Amino acid sequence: MFLSIALLSLFLMIAGCSNSASSNTEAGSASDVESQTITHAMGTTEIKGTPQRVVTLYQGANDAAVALGVTPVGIVESWDEQPVYNYLKEELGEVPIVGQETQPNLEEIAKLKPDLIIASKIRHEEVYEQLSAIAPTIAHETVFVFKETVDLMGQALHKETEAQEIIEDWDNRVIDFKEKLEVKMGDKAPEHVAVLNFRADHSRIYYTGFAGSILTELGFEGPKNMQDDSPDIIKLTDKESITEMNADAFYIFMDKNDPAVVKTYEEWTNHPLWENLDAVKSNQVYGVDEIVWNLGGGIISANLMLDDMYDRFGLEK
Repeated sequence: MFLSIALLSLFLMIAGCSNSASSNTEAGSASDVESQTITHAMGTTEIKGTPQRVVTLYQGANDAAVALGVTPVGIVESWDEQPVYNYLKEELGEVPIVGQETQPNLEEIAKLKPDLIIASKIRHEEVYEQLSAIAPTIAHETVFVFKETVDLMGQALHKETEAQEIIEDWDNRVIDFKEKLEVKMGDKAPEHVAVLNFRADHSRIYYTGFAGSILTELGFEGPKNMQDDSPDIIKLTDKESITEMNADAFYIFMDKNDPAVVKTYEEWTNHPLWENLDAVKSNQVYGVDEIVWNLGGGIISANLMLDDMYDRFGLEK
């Protein structure tokens, strides 16, 4: 009798261990239960498992989520074409909005019970602690360095391979563009280019930023009178400063539906100094899509801008 009871107890113990092991296997893969520490612009953050409920708080992160095949549970409203840019509408059109990029709604974010928040130090430093109290929060330094956003999100979402492929694809396209431009135009290609924006009471030169950084990567230099230590955005309030815009080609975006903006544009482009700029004299002045060239701020938007550049120079994509 004693032996039978002992054997039965041993059997039950073995069965229990087997069931436990089976349950752990069925619960998920190692990446679902591991934790990792992500280093980012606001410090370090521990993330447990693979996040399933992600909230993205700047446009480039909205964009990168789509590129990585992730549908966030909450996003910030777009700057134009509200609530979501048309080029992302198919993937993000039904996703709840959690406020604006510069003022996310913490209460709405909390209601979504996220397990990861993607933020930006330049936008959300003041509310970072509140965001971190809701869910693990990682932040990029700024909002327009799209490859770094893809890399950061790839780490956090256990999509490092996908992120690497996306970045490699971009790098290969840049090489392809530069090679084809050299073959077709050689020394005739513009060397210095300027991204210009007209506002109601001033104009701007985007020296770096999203579009400026992409143009630099494509091999172009900035305006001829700019210095290496020039700020990312140069605001010009005096028409006598028009000469600072000088470049071989201009790419201009503005709100054409705002009468005050249109008036500023007409006043500045009718000024005698405008006529003396190299881009104007060579008829190399182009209007561009502000969402693609500035507001999108992500890897998909960057590829759309690169598509635009291929088309402008008549290069095969």
